[in-house]
Amino acid sequence: MIRVLLADDQTLIRQGIRGLLEHTKEVQVIAEAADGDEALAKIRETRPDICLLDVRMPAKTGIEVVCALRQLGDPTPVILLTSFDDDAMLLDGVRAGISGYLLKDVGVGQLLSALHTVAAGKTLILPGVSDRAQRYFADREIEFEAAELPDALTAREIEVLQLIAGGYSNREIADALGSAEGTVKNQASSILSKLGVRDRTRAVLLALKMGWLV
Repeated sequence: MIRVLLADDQTLIRQGIRGLLEHTKEVQVIAEAADGDEALAKIRETRPDICLLDVRMPAKTGIEVVCALRQLGDPTPVILLTSFDDDAMLLDGVRAGISGYLLKDVGVGQLLSALHTVAAGKTLILPGVSDRAQRYFADREIEFEAAELPDALTAREIEVLQLIAGGYSNREIADALGSAEGTVKNQASSILSKLGVRDRTRAVLLALKMGWLV
């Protein structure tokens, strides 16, 4: 059972997401919040496994909540939810330390998969990075720690990274490539090492910057 805190300033959206998640029997929504300040207080009070935060909320935005948590040394994983395909906000969220970013119109299966991915200690990027997002990242400096001159990736590592960008787990990548899960795990570790980054989301963003993902 994944314990989730849900924050959104629109009551109907909170109720709808809660109903969908709890119907799966795999997720328990342990608390709700209607603004950023309330979300921050309830996160510290209830200690959820994962937070689902609306990006645009009164008092504090979802990104400001993440920044406040990190300043307090709280590593609680956060998935941002938004109604907008906002590339700048995605990059701001990555800088703040989010674990995932999804549009509110994703299906319950995709949302549940995202929760399981993050609960397993992994990060995810919005599946199917848009062409507009690629152009956005290519035109801007990536402001997080990475290798100044990343080592080039092999063709297979590029394939693995493309699937990582799609939000797939190691097992799903292994199935897609006809490989062993352990092999994919080693390839993912190699990718992070070559790029000099600490997680998969930063690997995807840096690869976009280098023009390695199409």
